[in-house]
Amino acid sequence: MKHWMAAALLAAALPAFADGDVNAGAQKAATCLACHGAEGKSAVPLYPNLAGQHAPYLLHSLQAYKKGERSGGQAEVMKAFVAGLSDQDMEDLSAYYSSLKP
Repeated sequence: MKHWMAAALLAAALPAFADGDVNAGAQKAATCLACHGAEGKSAVPLYPNLAGQHAPYLLHSLQAYKKGERSGGQAEVMKAFVAGLSDQDMEDLSAYYSSLKP
């Protein structure tokens, strides 16, 4: 594949990862703070730090919890938290947490 074709394909794919609104995600993150900490940095090792994670990874994780595709650990707790989230809510939260410094 020519380099310009690869660059064009990559550029076309980028907007799919940038659909979330960081500011809206910050407003929606209030329920996440108890476990994942302020600024996405957890004080409890049981709960992962979200700050600086890649938005596509965070979005995929939230979607998997909602669909019941993740199990073990805190999966049932997370499933309950994400049950009421829309696709846009998950994109916004993913954008917000990925924008934070790890």
